[in-house]
Amino acid sequence: MGRKAIIRNKKGTLKAHRGHLKATDKQIGGKHYKDFKIQPIEFITKNKLSFIQGNIIKYVCRYNKKNGNQDIDKAIHYCELLKEIK
Repeated sequence: MGRKAIIRNKKGTLKAHRGHLKATDKQIGGKHYKDFKIQPIEFITKNKLSFIQGNIIKYVCRYNKKNGNQDIDKAIHYCELLKEIK
């Protein structure tokens, strides 16, 4: 029998859903990654990128769908961290 997952329907109500959902098939808190052909987490892990490199990819990919300039500033900050600790 599949596991029960808690999902949110279109009205925002939480309900149990029976079935096997992969973690990459769902997103908590928006859909800013779900619209990509390759999700940032898949790109990051398949290319064995570091934590800092992964955050740069994540923030650059989502800036125009989530936090705008704040995400660009975060990406720049992680680039500066990468330069500093390399």
